[in-house]
Amino acid sequence: METDVRAEIEAQRTELGELLAGLAPEQWDAGTLCAGWRVREVVAHITYPFRTPAPRFFLELVRARGNFDRLADRAARRDAARLGGDELVAAVRDNVGHPWSPPGGGAAGALSHDVIHGLDITLALFPERLVPTGRMSVVLGGMSPRSIGYFGTDLSGVRLVATDLEWAFGEGEPVRGRAQDLLMVVCGRRLPAGLLSGAAAARYTA
Repeated sequence: METDVRAEIEAQRTELGELLAGLAPEQWDAGTLCAGWRVREVVAHITYPFRTPAPRFFLELVRARGNFDRLADRAARRDAARLGGDELVAAVRDNVGHPWSPPGGGAAGALSHDVIHGLDITLALFPERLVPTGRMSVVLGGMSPRSIGYFGTDLSGVRLVATDLEWAFGEGEPVRGRAQDLLMVVCGRRLPAGLLSGAAAARYTA
């Protein structure tokens, strides 16, 4: 299973590298679903673990007073300002097989990280682009009420129902969409209009 997940990580990063290599200069400055971050900040964040030795990471975490979200935002903005698009593409392509995983998250956590932030970019620029269903099954299969609760998204009174996979979560008014769109709802993102359906869909639409 670990080998299969690692293969999906490599495929995800390879596809992202190809997509980024084809971006026009202005698309690097386009907004994403990750509020306040352009494409270049998101890519800087995705590649931060590949470019940052552990001692430097812990030093930056101390400077951020132990707040990982503060560290991530500072680092993404700093690195996006100093690295050009070609350098960010190289950071993705050169680390397709990098073994990083989030603390306690294992390979599945690394895949989720890459897929979620990849969708921050693609749903903003190319909403018709799909993450393969097998990859989405791995990511959603790792979701639990506890991990979903981590994001703090208000899912009260709704049932998320995927239209392309056998996956649903919650109880209440159905909100339907592709599995990748519902993943981003769980992560607290506001989606472009037209990707979700249901009476409560407006709660999660930009």
